[in-house]
Amino acid sequence: MPEKATVERARKAKRAGRAPSTQAGAFVREEIHHVREGKHGARSAKQAIAIGLSKARRAGVKLPPPPADAKPETKRSAASATRAARRRTKPSRARSRASLKKLQGEGHAAASTQALSRQAKSAARRRRAAK
Repeated sequence: MPEKATVERARKAKRAGRAPSTQAGAFVREEIHHVREGKHGARSAKQAIAIGLSKARRAGVKLPPPPADAKPETKRSAASATRAARRRTKPSRARSRASLKKLQGEGHAAASTQALSRQAKSAARRRRAAK
């Protein structure tokens, strides 16, 4: 569940006419902080970003689906994220604790400055050059 401040930041961006990716940035930022604090674990910066984008989709940010070359699992999770926003059921206490424990066991290096920088550079390389 995203924090109130994060949702408000995204709403403010929407009111200002910002792009959906900018609105989603608030959720990605929150996720990076969670990984750094140890609330979550991620194996890579890409995974931390994906979790943030998924949260944004669930919160109603009109983000496009993952790219065509994405893994089928990623597309499925993105599709289920939009469906989950419509009908949300509370997970059982045991499942919630189990997933939290598993996530805390993961590393925190995925949210390091170096890892995020590496991810940003590789993503920029994949995009075509600006004119």
